[in-house]
Amino acid sequence: MWPKNSEISPQVTALRQDLEAGNTQALDIFWHKVSEQGTPLIETIEGDDDHSLVTLLWRAEEEIENIVVVSRLMDWPNNQMARLLNTDMWYKTYRVRNDIRATYQLAPNDPGVPLGPSSNRAERTAKWQIDSLNPHTYVFPKDDEFPESVELVRSVIEMPKAPAQPWIELRDGVPTGKVEMHRLKSDILDNERRVWVYTPPGYTTDGEPYGLLILFDGWAYVEMVPTPTILDNLLSEGLIPPLVAVLPDSLDAAARMRELLLYSPFNDFLAQELVPWARERYHVTSDPAQTIVGGSSAGGLAAGFAALEYPEIFGNALSQSGAFRWKPEGESEHEWLAQQFAIRKKLALKFYLEAGILEVNSLVALGDGPNLIVANRHMRNVLQAKGYDVHYAEFAGGHDYLCWRGTLANGLLALIGQGAT
Repeated sequence: MWPKNSEISPQVTALRQDLEAGNTQALDIFWHKVSEQGTPLIETIEGDDDHSLVTLLWRAEEEIENIVVVSRLMDWPNNQMARLLNTDMWYKTYRVRNDIRATYQLAPNDPGVPLGPSSNRAERTAKWQIDSLNPHTYVFPKDDEFPESVELVRSVIEMPKAPAQPWIELRDGVPTGKVEMHRLKSDILDNERRVWVYTPPGYTTDGEPYGLLILFDGWAYVEMVPTPTILDNLLSEGLIPPLVAVLPDSLDAAARMRELLLYSPFNDFLAQELVPWARERYHVTSDPAQTIVGGSSAGGLAAGFAALEYPEIFGNALSQSGAFRWKPEGESEHEWLAQQFAIRKKLALKFYLEAGILEVNSLVALGDGPNLIVANRHMRNVLQAKGYDVHYAEFAGGHDYLCWRGTLANGLLALIGQGAT
């Protein structure tokens, strides 16, 4: 038996009452209103200024068994939609903080359990779809370099008090830097990848060398997180010093999982091939205090690991929802990287860590390990106890580029912003 909705939408309640009273036109009137206004339905909660009721809807065109909301708004067992009487309407109501920003999909006839490594995973996720009643979407573009890549689209919930993302849009009159794409062959990793390089407006080879920012998952940090635009806007207001950004690609999913999850040869590639390559071609610093390594999810974990193994190169680590619960193959305990920082001598490193408040929930089976936000809080605690300079933040969202594109600037400001300590 699927759990019933724990929250009640006043609009859905009123519709149910009308239908039960014999008002046969009520549903058509409701759907007409929804088609004009779109979803989600957002309703205030009396006496609660911090939350609202958010209702997602599905209009069934054929008989179905269930609809599941694929979202981190709640964990899997609580994401089942309910059918309104014997109508074509399915709904799910959440109590949501008024500052949340999140993506979701709708999944008809889905088992409603966390994703595992089973062979039907791709078949299952292929049936997930956007909310056709919601005009707001977030697009993961297709990467034309990889034939298996497809465009992915998610529906968006953006609550009235969701934090502004002021740095992600092009601005009139703001000078723009230059972005070049290169290809770099690695003898250490025995592969070749794209590397995007951003140089700031007015870049010159004279004068003091520029700060260096390295961000993993380069394609994503160009296409989904508009890093060049963010840097242009921060520079235009004098909030960060001019820097060069180097964004190496992660190749395919298998290579990404191998290289970014506590893989020392990848750190050797960074230190012995990528950074020397960047220094040879661009006027960039050799000062670790002016060098940042960063990324999101597995990339956030990789950033912390690179700083641990090569502190003489990377003096700053920027992690967006870092996968700090991870352990290398053969290790028995989760959160291996936090353990390493705890037992090793303190290094000259500075950290920015962030995680989303919705990351207590997961779309994949985690086994017996801690959830992401617990692992990030633990990493913060270990680093602080060791005496590291750590800026930690929790944003109102989930494991999502929709959020990371807005918070990347926060990390840069915390680590190298004018006035940052």
